[in-house]
Amino acid sequence: MRTIMVMFDSLNRHHLPTYGCDWTIAPNFSRLAKKCVTFDKSYVCSMPCMPARRDLHTGRPSFLHAGWGPIEPYDDSVPQMLSNAGTYTHLITDHYHYFEDGGATYHGRYDSYEFYRGQEGDPFVGQVKPPIIPVNINGKGRRQDWVNREHITRDEQYPQSQTFGAGVRFIDRNHEQDNWFVQIECFDPHEPFTTHRRYRDQYPREYDGPIFDWPGYGRATQSEAELTELRRNYAALLTKCDESLGNILDAMDRHDMWKDTMLIVWTDHGFLLGEHGCLAKNWPPLFEEVSHTPLFIHDPRHATCDGQRRTALVQPAIDLGPTLLGFFGQSPTENMLGKDLAPAILSDAPVRDAAIFGYHGNRVNITDGRYVYYRRPRKPQPGDCNRYTLIPTMMRGFANADLLAQAVLHPPFSFTNNQPLLKIAGQSGTSNEDDWPNLLYDLQSDPAQSAPINDPAIEARLCKQMRALMQETDAPPEQYVRMELS
Repeated sequence: MRTIMVMFDSLNRHHLPTYGCDWTIAPNFSRLAKKCVTFDKSYVCSMPCMPARRDLHTGRPSFLHAGWGPIEPYDDSVPQMLSNAGTYTHLITDHYHYFEDGGATYHGRYDSYEFYRGQEGDPFVGQVKPPIIPVNINGKGRRQDWVNREHITRDEQYPQSQTFGAGVRFIDRNHEQDNWFVQIECFDPHEPFTTHRRYRDQYPREYDGPIFDWPGYGRATQSEAELTELRRNYAALLTKCDESLGNILDAMDRHDMWKDTMLIVWTDHGFLLGEHGCLAKNWPPLFEEVSHTPLFIHDPRHATCDGQRRTALVQPAIDLGPTLLGFFGQSPTENMLGKDLAPAILSDAPVRDAAIFGYHGNRVNITDGRYVYYRRPRKPQPGDCNRYTLIPTMMRGFANADLLAQAVLHPPFSFTNNQPLLKIAGQSGTSNEDDWPNLLYDLQSDPAQSAPINDPAIEARLCKQMRALMQETDAPPEQYVRMELS
């Protein structure tokens, strides 16, 4: 048995033809849906990038105990468990956060790995001379990104092209071997939405304004013409992702792999492109464009289900680990809270009644598949939120020395294998720009989330489920206090 996992970053389901979009060019995603089960109620868990990957490895939510950070010494790691049991594991990625301080313990959990450089602000090309920066309105443009762009001009030079090229080579080289797992992970269509002109030219435009392909994280204050340009740039990058996906599908066809190889295609989260007056992620409530994600799985044991859709409520970030273990004949550990999706693939059997998700120190959110509730924490007070870790890093660099000087040793949680942790003061609250109150939406009658509803009975029920799911994760006591769920 073999598994190919294709993972994108910031893939917005609302821009895929398989989920109803009628203007983007993505024929291979439509082709994919015919060879897979398509999930219609797939939601994020821990946000954003590295927290989602920690969930993937551990099969449990991490956002109530920590934010962006590494795999911890006490964590179960599904790729490492597979490797220890004799399944060869390989990571191919251009996701440079794996090689910063806050993500540097992930790639070592695989038997081997490949890394392709140049995405976003990856410190890739060393150039002292200032880069040529064209006129732009990019809210998050960085010097290093403009340097990288000067040296990545041909389609085959783009990190995505190299990542998927390596993925196809791995498949071609190993298709006759058994018992392996490869994770082909692409940073795209994460911002900046840069790609070769041949993809941009597939979306005719009359726009002649400044470059706009890397939005800031905040309110969408740009003109409609500028927002349209941003969406077209995103769509062009999506079309390149679709072509890369097609290369993987071609390889599976070429080697007749559908009969014995699982294929998983998913993303960590989506992205806001002006919906709800917002751009990007992290700061506003986790609207559907960010939290409701695409998921496709081909399970060769249930190939007769290919082309079907499923309504079971799933969270791939925590469910794919147990699913992979089950496929390779292993059992999840007692610390894993995700579910093996094989029953849902076969018969749409439900795997959970509700799912919680969120960012560390921000709102805690819940959905039961019909309603979604975004609960705002109380006004921040000292002690409201702490980070629990044995590796005190941030995204880039180590934790602040002043915070570390005040850190205390905390007794083990139920999932830390009897290891105590450092308890480090963190921040609680919402972004300064997030002025929304608690929000409750009925997704059945209002899938676009145009107007929240007021229903105290539903809100009370979801709060009760939220508290129960937090207890299941062994959430720290202060989390209940700050969320006013005590």
